[in-house]
Amino acid sequence: MKKTIRDIDVRGKKVLTRVDFNVPLDAKTGAITDDTRIRATLPTINYLVEQKAKVILCSHLGRPDGKIVEKLRLAPVAERLLKLINSPVIATSDCIGPEVEKEVAKLKEGEILLLENLRFHSEEEENEPVFAQKLAQLADIYVNDAFGTAHRAHASTVGVAKYLPAVAGFLMEKELEVFEKALKFPERPFCTLVGGAKISDKLGLLHNLIDKVDSLLIGGGMAATFLKAKGYGVGRSLVEEDKLHVAEEILEEAKKKRVTLLIPSDVVITEEIDAKAPTIVVSVTEILPNYSIADIGPETIKQFVAELQKSKTVLWNGPVGVYEIPQFAQGTKTIAQFLAGLRAVTIIGGGSTAEVVGQMGLGNKMTHVSTGGGASLMFLEGETLPGVAILLDKE
Repeated sequence: MKKTIRDIDVRGKKVLTRVDFNVPLDAKTGAITDDTRIRATLPTINYLVEQKAKVILCSHLGRPDGKIVEKLRLAPVAERLLKLINSPVIATSDCIGPEVEKEVAKLKEGEILLLENLRFHSEEEENEPVFAQKLAQLADIYVNDAFGTAHRAHASTVGVAKYLPAVAGFLMEKELEVFEKALKFPERPFCTLVGGAKISDKLGLLHNLIDKVDSLLIGGGMAATFLKAKGYGVGRSLVEEDKLHVAEEILEEAKKKRVTLLIPSDVVITEEIDAKAPTIVVSVTEILPNYSIADIGPETIKQFVAELQKSKTVLWNGPVGVYEIPQFAQGTKTIAQFLAGLRAVTIIGGGSTAEVVGQMGLGNKMTHVSTGGGASLMFLEGETLPGVAILLDKE
């Protein structure tokens, strides 16, 4: 277990808090379209304010590649935070340097300072020690509450923790607790639904979870590789030919370990992955040569739902169809709606799955919606997250 802000005296201290304010912005107006990530850090920020800490928040936004990009400034985030927290938020025009140091020196107990986009400096992603030191010099204590970036060894996630006492915020603590419990002590039956485009993206996840789950459901683009491994023709669907043996291994392992493994029995196919293209529902034995799989079919939805119905813990990572196009989103949406009403521990593994659940307004119906796509995937693969490893352990 890692130490948290509860285990350290923050009163009157300058607390550098790494948050994940990498929120989606409207391409035309620059307005924040979803503030879930800001809201997720409020318990930590509120606690620090109540404890009379001097709160220094830092985050990245987008991919400015080490240059100042005006539309990626954190000013809109400061405005939204101000509305959510009802407490003044001072925004700086940089994240290091004399001006920032002046603002930090003026900071009173319980006040909040938001530093400018960390990635305006290329040294952030390079985990450059001098840059990390300059950030660390602003504070007495470091708090990491950015689970979404904990899989990156950057200056603000790993570098600063070498110069300051480093602990977890409440969001970080919650993310780690939820995933650790699911992997080590899940309520059973434990079912994992894995979607997304490629097996290669989920290799570690599949290998790590096959030992831990009671059932495994495979959807999304990666299902085509499993179907081909079982000898079905999949038309023009994307197949990772070099991963066919992996799909065969997973199918074999599931059989050995008596894990129920379901792949689609019917699918929605189309000649083009396009909003206007006509679709057909076919059995997986009848996929036409010039067609691609775009979603799971109604029979598969029924089979998946029946398996989920038996479960006491469900972990879902990756959409089961091309959910961005409405006519290929039926499988993903039906499963999201079903899980929202299921009496079980329901964990949504971040990234595009969290996006779907958020867009449907179902986030509060799930036990936990992760704020980290890449981080949750890496954790579920059994890997150590650099931004977590560097934090102080509880005695």
